[in-house]
Amino acid sequence: MSAHDLSQHSMLDLFRLEAESQVQVLTSGLLALERDHAAGDQLEACMRAAHSLKGAARIVDLPVAVRVAHAMEDCFVAAQEGRVVLGRDGIDVLLGATDLIGRIAGVGDHGHAPGAAASVTEDEVDACLARLARVLEGGGEGARPSADPPLQATPPPAVAAPDNPERVLRVTAEHLNRLLGLTAESLVDARWIASFSKSLGRLKRMHNECADLLDGLDQAIPPEARNEHSQAAFSRVRRAVLECHHFLSERLVDLEMFDSRTLSLSHRMHDEAVACRMRPFADGVQQFPRVVRDLAHSLGKQARLEIVGGSTQVDRDILTTLDAPLGHLLRNAIDHGIESPHARRAGGKPVEGTIRLEARHSAGRLQVIVEDDGAGVDVQKLRATVIARNLITREAAERLSEAELLEFLFLPGFSTKGAVTDVSGRGVGLDVVRDMVKRLRGTVRVSSQVGQGTRFLLQLPVTLSVVRTLLADVGGEPYAFPLGSILRTLRIPREAIELLEGRQHFDFDGQRIGLLSASQVLGVGDPAPMGDTLAVIELGDHTGIYGVVVDRFLGERELVVQPLDSQLGKVKDIAAGALMEDGSPVLIVDPEDLLRSMDRLVSAGRPDRVGSSTRAEHERARKRVLIVDDSLTVRELERKLLGNHGYDVEVAVDGMDGWNALRAGDFDLVVTDIDMPRMDGIELVSMITRDPDLKSVPVVVVSYKDREEDRRRGLEAGAAYYLTKGSFHDETLVQVVVDLIGEAES
Repeated sequence: MSAHDLSQHSMLDLFRLEAESQVQVLTSGLLALERDHAAGDQLEACMRAAHSLKGAARIVDLPVAVRVAHAMEDCFVAAQEGRVVLGRDGIDVLLGATDLIGRIAGVGDHGHAPGAAASVTEDEVDACLARLARVLEGGGEGARPSADPPLQATPPPAVAAPDNPERVLRVTAEHLNRLLGLTAESLVDARWIASFSKSLGRLKRMHNECADLLDGLDQAIPPEARNEHSQAAFSRVRRAVLECHHFLSERLVDLEMFDSRTLSLSHRMHDEAVACRMRPFADGVQQFPRVVRDLAHSLGKQARLEIVGGSTQVDRDILTTLDAPLGHLLRNAIDHGIESPHARRAGGKPVEGTIRLEARHSAGRLQVIVEDDGAGVDVQKLRATVIARNLITREAAERLSEAELLEFLFLPGFSTKGAVTDVSGRGVGLDVVRDMVKRLRGTVRVSSQVGQGTRFLLQLPVTLSVVRTLLADVGGEPYAFPLGSILRTLRIPREAIELLEGRQHFDFDGQRIGLLSASQVLGVGDPAPMGDTLAVIELGDHTGIYGVVVDRFLGERELVVQPLDSQLGKVKDIAAGALMEDGSPVLIVDPEDLLRSMDRLVSAGRPDRVGSSTRAEHERARKRVLIVDDSLTVRELERKLLGNHGYDVEVAVDGMDGWNALRAGDFDLVVTDIDMPRMDGIELVSMITRDPDLKSVPVVVVSYKDREEDRRRGLEAGAAYYLTKGSFHDETLVQVVVDLIGEAES
C-alpha cells in the first residue's frame, strides 16, 4: 500500500488510538496483577488487550508490533492456565513490552505515523522477545506458546459507529476558545433583550399616559363646542389608541417569552462550551501508577498509588499543567515519605506504602490532594535546617508553629536531605510546585504528622475559562481582581493609617500591611475622594503583602475570560479581558504582575499617599505638620499639642524617616529635633532647603541644645525658628507654628 494512500493514513491513525487505549489497559492490569497474582479478571483483560493489538497491527502491516503482542498474549494465556506465575520480574518484562508497543504505535507522538518515528530497532525487538520467552519458560519444561490464530479471527480496531453518542472527535484548543468566546458574547446579547424589553414597557406606560390625556381632552370640551365631525374624530382616535395598546401588549408578551428562551439557550450553549473544555481527572493522571511503582522499585521500596475521584471534571489546560507539579509531589512522597520495607515493618505498617491522589469539587473550587502514609516531616529537623541556613534566628524559629515551619519547604533551593540523588536532594521541586499552582490561580498547603504521613492540598479553579472575581472601581473604571488571589478585603478607617520611613501602612492582627493606591499602580485617573473609610484589597504571597486601596467595591462577578490580542504583547498588570452583562469590557488584573509593580514602586521611594484628598480639597483641609524626633515621648507631646490646636499632625522616627515622609506627602511645616540616628536634624533641614519642591516648606528646630553656636547652625542651615524643648510649657511652639503657616482651619 502506498505511503501516500489516504485510507492507509486513516487506518494508522485508528491504530494509534487503539494502541493508546490498549496500552493503558495493559499497564493498569499489570500493576493490579503485581498486587494480586490470582486476579483472573485482570489476566483476561490483559490477554484481550494484547490480542486486539496484535490483530490491529496486522491490519496496518506492522509486523514488529504483531510479534511483540503475540508473545505477550502467550504469557497471559500461560498465566491463565497456571503454567507460569507472573512475579515482579515477569511484570517488569511485560511492562517493558507494553512500552515498546506504545513506541511502535507512536503513542504520544501524533506528528508521525506509527512505526515511522518511534526509533525502535530490531535489536530492541529481539531483546524484548527473548525476555518474554524467558518469562514463558519460567512455567516449566512443557510450556509452549499458544498457536497464532488466523487473521480473520482477529477483531479489527474498535471504531465508533456514526450513531455512537460517545464517539470522540479531536478539536483544537483554539477552536474551543473561540467557541467559548462566542457563547460569552451570545450571553451578553441575550441579556440586552431584557433591557430592551424594559424600554418597551416604558413606552407602554407612556402610551397609557397619552390615552389618559386624550380622555381628559375629550371631557374638557364643552357639549356646545362638539359636533358630529369632532365626535367621530375622537372615536377614531380612541379606537387607534386602543388597537396600539393591545398590539404593544401582545408584542411585549412575545418579547418576554423570546427573552426567556434566548437567555436559557445562551446559558445552555455556554455551559456546553465550558463542558467541552473539561476532562475526567483520570485522563491526566493515568500514567502515575506506573511511575510510582517503577520509582519505588528503583529505591528498594514498595508503594502503590490510589486514584480517587477519577471522574471529577477538570479543565483540560489545568489538567495538562498539573502533570509536572503532581509528578514532583509523587516523587517526593516516595523518596522523602515512604519508608523502606524494613522500617515500615518495624513501625507496624504494611510493607507496601500507599500514596493517595484525590480530586474533588468543593465550594466552587477544585481540590487535588496528594497524601502518603509515610514517615511524615520531622519538624525538629526542619527547624534545625532553617536555623543552620540562617533563614531565621534561633529565637524566632522556636516561636514558629508547625504550619509556619512547613512553609519553608516551598522556598527555592530548600531541601532537608543531606545527600543528592537522582530523585531529590537538590532543593528543586516544591518551589516549582507552588509557582505552577500560582500560575493556575491556585494555592498549595502542606500538613504532616510524624509517623503518619504528609498531605498536600492544592486549591484550584474548576476551569480557566471562567474566573470568579471581585470588581472594584479604580479611577472611575471597573477592574476585576481574581478571588483566588485575594487574601482578604477590608474597610479601614483613615485614622488607622500610619507612616513609617515614608511608607504608609496599617496594622492587622499585629502585622504591618503596606498601603498603595490602585490608581497609581495601574496608572489610571485620579482616585475618587475618600470618605472616612478606605476600601482595601489585600494581595500577597510568602514574599510580602500589600493593601491595594480602590475607590469602592462593586461586588463579585463570574467572568468568561477573553484573552487579549497577542499583538499587544504582555500588558502591564493585566492578565485578560472579559465582557460585563451590559456588554461593556472589563480588564482582569494579573495579581503576580501587580505585586511586582508595587515592589518596584516602593523600592523607588515614590508611592503616592492613599486616603489623601484631591488638591482642591487639600487646600480647604487642616494644615499639615510633620514632627521628626527619635524620642517617643517628645513626638507624642508635640503631636498632641499641635493636634489639640486643630493641625493635622504626622510623625517620623528620625531624619531619614522624615525625609521619606516629606517626599511622599504634602506638608505645610516641619518640626524636627537635631540629634537623631541615620540623619540628624541639621542635615534634614539642609536637604529640605536644597530641594526645589520642598524649599518653601518652613522648618522649626526644637532641640535640647541651647548654645548659641547650635542655634546659629540650625538657622544657617535654613530653619525658620530654633526653639529649645523647655519652651513647651508656655505654648511657644504653637505660636511659632501660627506665625509661620497661620491658624489651623476647623
